Amino acid sequence: MPYKILICEDNEKNRKLMKDILEYHGYEVYLAENGKESIEMAKRIKPDLILMDMQMPVLDGFEAIKKIRQDSEIKHIKIIAVTSFAMPGDKERVLQAGADSYIAKPIDTRALPEIIKKVIEGEKP
Repeated sequence: MPYKILICEDNEKNRKLMKDILEYHGYEVYLAENGKESIEMAKRIKPDLILMDMQMPVLDGFEAIKKIRQDSEIKHIKIIAVTSFAMPGDKERVLQAGADSYIAKPIDTRALPEIIKKVIEGEKP
C-alpha cells in the first residue's frame, strides 16, 4: 500500500510539480490550497506526511502546523515545511513551529523523493 502524502501549497505550478514527482515515485497524493483545508483533509485522509507551504492565504503554514500538533487525532503526522524562507534562523523557526523537516524553494526535484522517504521512515534527511 503506497504512502499517502498531502501537499499543501497555494501555488498551482508548485502543487502540480510536487504531485507529478511524487506520483511517479509511487505515492498516493492529495492536494490542499491553504492551511485550513490541509487540516480538514488531514483529519479525513490521515496522510503519512504533509508537505506544508509556510506562506499561504486563509491560514499560513505556521498556524496550520500548530493546529495539527494540538489535535490528538492527527498530531503524529510527519510534516515537511516547504518554504522560500532562506534567511539565517528561518529553518530553526520552522522546525520550532513543529515541522519534522524543512525544504527550501526552489525545490530540488531530485532530492525531494529521498527526503520524503527518510522523513516517513523516521530518519533525519
